[in-house]
Amino acid sequence: MTQVTPVILCGGSGTRLWPLSRSGFPKQFLVLSGDDSSQSLFQQAITRIVSIAGPQIQVGSTLIVTNEEHRFLALDQLRELHGVVATLLLEPLGRNTAPALTLAAFQAKDGQDTKANEPSDPILVITPADQTVKNTAAFTKALQDCVAVVDADHSKQTIVILGITPTAPETGYGYIKRTAGAGAHGEYAVEKFVEKPDANTAKAYLADGDYLWNSGMFVLRASTWLASLKEFRPDIFGATETAWLGKAVDASGDSTFVRPDKALFKTIPSESIDYAVIEKCPGTQFQVKMVELDAGWNDLGAWDAVWQVGNQDEQGNVTSGDTLLANTKNSLIHASTRLVSAVGVENLIIIETADAVMVADRANSQDVKHIVNQLEAQKREEKNLHRKVARPWGWYDSVDEGERFKVKRIQVKPGASLSLQMHHHRAEHWIVVKGVAEITNGDQVITLTENQSTYIPQGQTHRLANPGKEPLEIIEVQSGSYLGEDDIVRFDDIYGR
Repeated sequence: MTQVTPVILCGGSGTRLWPLSRSGFPKQFLVLSGDDSSQSLFQQAITRIVSIAGPQIQVGSTLIVTNEEHRFLALDQLRELHGVVATLLLEPLGRNTAPALTLAAFQAKDGQDTKANEPSDPILVITPADQTVKNTAAFTKALQDCVAVVDADHSKQTIVILGITPTAPETGYGYIKRTAGAGAHGEYAVEKFVEKPDANTAKAYLADGDYLWNSGMFVLRASTWLASLKEFRPDIFGATETAWLGKAVDASGDSTFVRPDKALFKTIPSESIDYAVIEKCPGTQFQVKMVELDAGWNDLGAWDAVWQVGNQDEQGNVTSGDTLLANTKNSLIHASTRLVSAVGVENLIIIETADAVMVADRANSQDVKHIVNQLEAQKREEKNLHRKVARPWGWYDSVDEGERFKVKRIQVKPGASLSLQMHHHRAEHWIVVKGVAEITNGDQVITLTENQSTYIPQGQTHRLANPGKEPLEIIEVQSGSYLGEDDIVRFDDIYGR
């Protein structure tokens, strides 16, 4: 039985899909497309890899490498995938995909083969968390072939990559050139990797037939990655190993959090899997092979890609939410919070959220990054957070604000609670609109139900908790000289913030 460990690389902020994707809630956690429209891209990625289990393949615990700030987003979505056991490897900051995969390889090697009483060395199946695949059966078959190729190599020096059958002369992808002659499992040896080409070169690659898109999905043993990284980038290997040895481990339900040493992690050079290792392998002892994947793959790198994979109507439009169209063609219109109408337009991207509207020509959808750069330069919060902000205990929605006041709608999950906290510059009024609230207000602990309210004076220690089995909703009215989210002094917090 071949032991396989799924590795989900769940970093990145998806800035080209702003304003729906933001650094505080990036695209991998969004429901954008796919066979199951109720699942986020992150959930789809896990489901696809777990599905390769069969008579010859045993799929073990999933390893998820994500940012510390996104741990509760990942955890909440994991809980919706019944039967998936995961370990979350939490990066204190992004250092690209090579260190991320190295963390996963160390975690996989730390496991124990209980039958042989030897350190484990599972086959890692690595995928980004933000891609979509239309033909899941074809994907499963291709990935099973990749596993078979790696399993057959007892020297533990083979790396297999999924190469995407190109459908157009794309200039936004790296390419893989394969050699002639397929192996027993449809694999080809890789001759070389090619950077993103210009338009004429991309057309030549498409006509050649031996060039495929680089999917960023790899299959290899944990030991193979560590050995190849140590060979080609010993600086990354050494720095990551040192940060790993200083790790801290804690648990939340069935999931485990692993945190490498924060200070040491910052010293790791930032580099991708491809640049650090994969592109250096052809012609060395580390063989790179490729299995072709023709399954409607898309990395959703821009809004035009979302339009391409969406369900287009007779006019070529893809819509989501409350929309009305007249004489509109080949456009993507996404409404989050209100009615969005379009009249007499073609080839547009229109994305509406509660606090931002973005309109772009489909041909220029990659350039959304320029708007994000301006938001960052102006230090505008719309780059990072939506008006409705997810928190480990639930969410809050800032519905109105003005001089010296802010109004929030807050929902607290059953059994959850906010931190025990205090504010220097604001007072708060809480009105319960649904559920039961347990409120710590200074030395008092009170219970409020629907239509009841309380007042939290400025400087008073307080906490909001939901002791019930249904979601708790309150309206919070803040008043004071400063209403920023950083005016919080926490005394106790079950989420370790």
